Formats: sequence, structure tokens, C-alpha cells
Amino acid sequence: MGLKGFVEGGIASIIAGASTHPLDLIKVRMQLQGESNPALVQAYRPTVAALNTPNGYISLHIAPPPRVGLISIGTQIVKSEGATALFSGVSATILRQTLYSTTRMGLYEILKQKWSDHSDSDTAKLPIMKKIVAGLIAGSVGAAVGNPADVAMVRMQADGRLPIEQRRNYRSVVDAISQMSKQEGIASLWRGSALTVNRAMIVTASQLATYDQVKEVILEKGVMSDGIGTHVTASFAAGFVASVASNPIDVIKTRVMNMKLEAGGVAPYSGALDCAMKTVRTEGVMALYKGFIPTISRQGPFTVVLFVTLEQVRKLFKDL
Repeated sequence: MGLKGFVEGGIASIIAGASTHPLDLIKVRMQLQGESNPALVQAYRPTVAALNTPNGYISLHIAPPPRVGLISIGTQIVKSEGATALFSGVSATILRQTLYSTTRMGLYEILKQKWSDHSDSDTAKLPIMKKIVAGLIAGSVGAAVGNPADVAMVRMQADGRLPIEQRRNYRSVVDAISQMSKQEGIASLWRGSALTVNRAMIVTASQLATYDQVKEVILEKGVMSDGIGTHVTASFAAGFVASVASNPIDVIKTRVMNMKLEAGGVAPYSGALDCAMKTVRTEGVMALYKGFIPTISRQGPFTVVLFVTLEQVRKLFKDL
């Protein structure tokens, strides 16, 4: 297997990521709905001493705009930013898939091979717990490698929702990474990396292990043969499980990565836990499942394209 597993996984991941990018962009925009905008909250010290407030400040809060759904946000993006805006950050997506998904897919296959006592054709028959552990390890390594592209992707996707004067206007993923490094330091490329690693571990373990397990059960029970029907069915199951398991971490990850640090200013969130607590406190627990519909709408097609493409690429590379 070795290098072939990385190449096969990389090709399938890039095709799946690029083709479902608009849904991922809409998901990011939905996850940022309801987040406080520092520009809309002002605090000032009253000049009239008679005003008695606990800290001497008056805070003016402007209600956030009403939340809208998948189709509404997609339509709004096309109307206000143009159809091409749906592919904002696609270069970062391709780089992310090249780094993150290539690593996790290839490493997962290597671990399956290494931990299996069977021939190559029987490696899917690993116990479910071994598949999950393989997914956790592969996901963590892949996320650490791909985090800079992930940060760039989130920022490029979210840029259009900001006022024109506040936009970062990155020209490409290379420009985004370059500007972040110069303006915020190299460490900014790994902002939210703990969240990225945790999410990637959950997604990879649930997605890859579920796909292998469901496919194995379908074939063992004789429900379908080893063809596209089996691959699509197992893919949808894998996409659903991965979406449910990862959405809360994905919301927090998106907000931490997207936060804008002004010179001398205070960061909106001190970390992942602070972000989670503020999100739940101000928007409720279900805010952690913001963007779930586009998440599953994207994760379903992404997972189907990923595994169907992967199975076809494997056939092409079988004799190499």
C-alpha cells in the first residue's frame, strides 16, 4: 500500500473538496451567524457623574440580524457578491485537501494494513474499535499538517460577510498565509489547531470507520454486491455520523479561526473553551449545531464523492 494509499486518498479528497466547496462556504457563513461584532457594540464612560452604573460604562447592544437558512444565504451571497463568491477560498480548500486529507486517508490505510492479520482484501474486517483508533491517529496527524490551509480557508470563506473596510481581501491561499505570517506571526497559522485536531480525529474516526463497517455489513449480509450502490449507501451513513459527531467542534473552530485581532485590542475569545461558553451563554446550546443542515448537505455529497471516487481510483491503481 504505502505511497499508493496517499495518492489515491489525495486525488479523491481534492475532487470531493472542490466539487462541494460552495456548500462548505455557506456552512461557514451560517456558523458565524449571531456572533457578536465588536463594531456593533460600543462602550463609553458617561460625562455626567450622576449616572451610577457598576463599572462607570454604558454598553449599547445592537440586536443581531435574523438568522436565515441554507438557500437564503446562498441566494444572498450570489446577489450581493456574485456567483463566483461561492468559490471564495477554493484554492485554500484544494491545499487543505492536499495536506490534510491526503495524510489522513493514506495513514488510515497504512494502519489498517499494519493491524490486520488478513490478506489485503480482508483488511476491512478489522474490529470496529481498531478502525476507530486508526481514524483518530490519522485524523490528528492530518489536521496538524493541514491547519494553515484550514485557517486560510475559513477566513477567505467568511470575508464576504464583513463590511468592505474590514475585509482582508486575500487574493489566494498563498497570499492569505503570507499576510497572516507577516501581520500576526507564524503562530497564527496554527490558531485553533487544538480544535482542528480534535475535529479531524472525530471526523476521520467516524467517517472512515463507519464507511468500512457499513460496507462490510452490506457485503456480508448479501444486501448488495460490491458496487456503486454499496459505496453510495455506506458513504451516506458515514457522512451523517461524521456530521452529528463533529458539528459542535466545527462551530467553535470556525469562530476561533475567524476572529480578528486588532493591534492593542482584546481578542473576542481567549480560547476554545471561552468561545464555547460565550456561544452557549449568548445563543443557547443549539448554537453548537448552527450550520448543521449545510454541514450534512455538504458532508453527504462530499463523502459520497470521496468514497465513490476513491473506489474508482483504487481500481485504476490496482495493478500498479
